[in-house]
Amino acid sequence: MSNTARKIDRDAAFLGVERSLTGRRWRTREADLALTEAFRRRFSLPEIAARLMAARGIALDDGEAFLNPTLKTHFPDPSSFKDMDEAARVIEDAIVSGRSCAVLADYDVDGGSSGAQLVRYFRARGRELKIYVPDRMKEGYGPSIVAFERLKEQGVELVITVDCGAAAEGPLNAAADLGIDVVVLDHHLMAGPPPKARAVVNPNRMDDRSGQGALTAAGVVLVTLAAVNREARKRGSIGSNNLPDLMQMLDLAAIGTVCDVAPLTGFNRAIVSQGLKVLRNGKNIGMVALAENAGRKGQATVYDFGFILGPRINAGGRVGDASLATRLLSTEDEDEARELAATLEALNQERRAREAEMLADAESAAIAEAEKRSVVIVGSHRWHPGVIGIAAGRLKDRLHKPTIVLGGVTEHEPAKGSGRSTPGVNLGAAVAAAKEAGLLINGGGHAMAAGLTVEWDKVEALKDFLSELLEPEMKAAEGEARALTIDAAGAVGSMDLSLIEALDRIGPYGQGHPEPVFALPDVRVPFAKLVKDEHVRFTLEDARGARISGIAFRAMKSPLGEALLKRDAVYHAAVRVKKNEWNGTTKVEVEIVDLALAP
Repeated sequence: MSNTARKIDRDAAFLGVERSLTGRRWRTREADLALTEAFRRRFSLPEIAARLMAARGIALDDGEAFLNPTLKTHFPDPSSFKDMDEAARVIEDAIVSGRSCAVLADYDVDGGSSGAQLVRYFRARGRELKIYVPDRMKEGYGPSIVAFERLKEQGVELVITVDCGAAAEGPLNAAADLGIDVVVLDHHLMAGPPPKARAVVNPNRMDDRSGQGALTAAGVVLVTLAAVNREARKRGSIGSNNLPDLMQMLDLAAIGTVCDVAPLTGFNRAIVSQGLKVLRNGKNIGMVALAENAGRKGQATVYDFGFILGPRINAGGRVGDASLATRLLSTEDEDEARELAATLEALNQERRAREAEMLADAESAAIAEAEKRSVVIVGSHRWHPGVIGIAAGRLKDRLHKPTIVLGGVTEHEPAKGSGRSTPGVNLGAAVAAAKEAGLLINGGGHAMAAGLTVEWDKVEALKDFLSELLEPEMKAAEGEARALTIDAAGAVGSMDLSLIEALDRIGPYGQGHPEPVFALPDVRVPFAKLVKDEHVRFTLEDARGARISGIAFRAMKSPLGEALLKRDAVYHAAVRVKKNEWNGTTKVEVEIVDLALAP
């Protein structure tokens, strides 16, 4: 792997790529050579791993915690969270007294994994926890008055909301009127005071001082259960000498963290690193069944969380039964696990078909919008609300602008919207501002993603409002949105197992610590073919004749796929290196990130 000790011009495009085939400008990370050498010596790292750590801003004194992230080092004091001690007291009271309790969870992976932690914890303490997940199409996001009325009819006295509830002032007031206690465990941005509840635990509430604003709901639930364990020991509750081992639920906290695209730094990094170890033990039979249904074998990785298990867990909330995720992740019945996994696999196939159809319809409209406004908003009442978030992410990646996709059940009902943002542009805060301005029925989120409900006749006004509000952020972050950061350049022959082993030393990778991208200069494409009507399988060859195979996912109609299939030019290729294990053999492949014509 090339590691030339030369001063890199920060303003110069890497390999001269000012505009790639996908419209991006390539840049590289500058690594301090002395720090690189210090990392290499202190931690016995391969040079490329040491260089990557130095280039990514990791301090030498933080190297041990980064390379070996442990919960002991990173786990926060639960009491540092506002309302946490009260939440622990309320939950422990309910467990000890045997009150009828329910978890009201969001319908995505973070909500499902959060709910599953609570269900497993209550079960281990000898209590039942009812599961209530709002139907995306009929009830929308989060708690509703209808939901609390239904739970009241079932005799529920305490409701724990997870991954939702922080902005549900009206429904929580209704719950209080019904005599239902509510504990909110959430992480979404809060612009004002918390709603009425017994406790609102949210590291992103304005008066919280925990410093854990990057946590997902799954992480908040993990800390909450630690607080409940502490409360049980403090009281000497029955069974307090044999409380649930929360470490065995780290795979649940980890999958919520990865799938909600939280930064893999600090406590989150420890959750995911240790959670992968739990996943590999195969003790969560729901995840095992899901992986088997997907045909996934080999050692589990962050990729499995984000791209194999996550989409399938999400499928229930998108196009099927919203409670499937929590039920699958919390079951201890192997037959039920296999049945639920099979159902989710089928729903995921349906989701993919709907997504492809929607993208085909939305692409031309999105391109036209991108030419006129800073924020892209497209929609149709024919588009299923369950897949609009995925479509928004795909279009955002293609257009390099914050994108919101709207869908609905009928043209007579309000639109449901899901948005994805670009680096440096806080879409969640902008959506919250639109709600305050009276343009939305409901809305909120975080910097990189947001959800909303809007009347169709207010969509044009919403487009103008968000574009005007976010234009300054868009201009300030324009270079960031269109930039592709290259970690190093090398020859095709350097993409080998030793490189993968070196990279594994500084994983896991995710948001905030992305998987390294390498440049392969001056390569041609001697072979390429279409796979499953959307992916492109190919071979790259450099000037020395060294070859490596690879794949470009969902590239059929993209500039990358078209270029690979033409096989008529010399390119600089930006790739991620992968290990492919199949039929007892292991080989190295690459995944195409970008291509640029070589001069």
